[in-house]
Amino acid sequence: MSDVRSAAESVFRQESGRIIASLIRISGSFDRAEEAMQEAFTSALAFWSAHGIPENPGAWIMTTAHRKLIDAVRKDRTHREARGSLLHEMPAVARPSEPDFDTPMPFPDDRLRLIFTCCHPAINLEARVALTLRTLGGLSTPEIARAFLIPEATLAQRLVRAKHKIQEAHIPYEVPSPHRLPERLAAVQAVVYLVFNEGYSASEGAELVRRELCSEAIRVGRVLVDLLPRDPETIGLLALMLLHDSRRDARTAGGELVTLEDQDRSLWDRAEIAEGLELVERALRQGPAGPYQLQAAIAALHAEAAASTDSDWAQIAALYQELLRFNPSPVIALNRAVAVAMSGAIGEGLKTIDELEQSGALAAYHLLPAARADLLRRLGRYTEAETAYRAALNLATNPVERRFLERRLASLTNIDSTK
Repeated sequence: MSDVRSAAESVFRQESGRIIASLIRISGSFDRAEEAMQEAFTSALAFWSAHGIPENPGAWIMTTAHRKLIDAVRKDRTHREARGSLLHEMPAVARPSEPDFDTPMPFPDDRLRLIFTCCHPAINLEARVALTLRTLGGLSTPEIARAFLIPEATLAQRLVRAKHKIQEAHIPYEVPSPHRLPERLAAVQAVVYLVFNEGYSASEGAELVRRELCSEAIRVGRVLVDLLPRDPETIGLLALMLLHDSRRDARTAGGELVTLEDQDRSLWDRAEIAEGLELVERALRQGPAGPYQLQAAIAALHAEAAASTDSDWAQIAALYQELLRFNPSPVIALNRAVAVAMSGAIGEGLKTIDELEQSGALAAYHLLPAARADLLRRLGRYTEAETAYRAALNLATNPVERRFLERRLASLTNIDSTK
């Protein structure tokens, strides 16, 4: 049973975005599609336990979920038109004991349609992102809440309101025409980047990196670049994700976190770096730099450095300063403070971090006390660093990050014991 459950969970992580996008297109209902998919996965646990895991489990889930939709419509006579549409989509329904393993996966554009539907201007911006992460990214409500640094209950309410808005406003399930793309693109880019970030630094689970989410975000990023080949921010976003993803294999060793400063750069993916650098240049040639282009330029400076000491930290700090003009985010201010410190002005960087801490803007963000602890450690202020590391531990949720913080805290304790 454990193997079956593991297989089902793997399929859910890898295929749920594709499956739910197709089901929503067919049914026109988020709730009906989610219910059918959940029922299909429940059926999979029972059927696979008795008959074995099919050769193509994703197709099995898709076929079963489609059938669940049809069964639901047949039982609801008020949806006769929807029933006709569903039967047209899938004229031959496999018997429950004999799923059609060869049923093709969803149409390639279904996920793109779903992104633009979720990111319609009629929906609140934060709800657009949350809804797409929930449906297309397959993230749980707690995971999204952590990404937004908001209470889980607040996030759940946003999801419910967004779904109701789509139904009530009859928002079409389509990729908008070219003249309407700009108004929708910023939210779409935010969605893709948040999906990537959740995969790159997972808030839950035993691993720091959830590769399937990073890969999914990059895949959608490529689709967007194909759709908008001259949009510099879309190109910059893809470059940014590729350059970050290139460091994926070096970020952990033996299941433990390795900081950028200590990473084995021979493990970095040179093909992704080469593609990312080319895209950065291509994006910057298109026009004035925007937020994603600036972040990609920062990632490029790291990628081009043979060692952390070779990074142009002063230039990185300047790029973060420019980025603050577009988005005066406390997270960006924290990153700039770290870059300033790494350029040699540790005291100045620490002062900015202390001001951010006093403002309370990042009270739930574990990387703020972690960054503060690191700078205090570099300055030899070990007692203060211990306090900051403990504060970071109280906020960190990923076990890999927690173990890293525990090791850093233990190293300071050892220093104190030798005095």
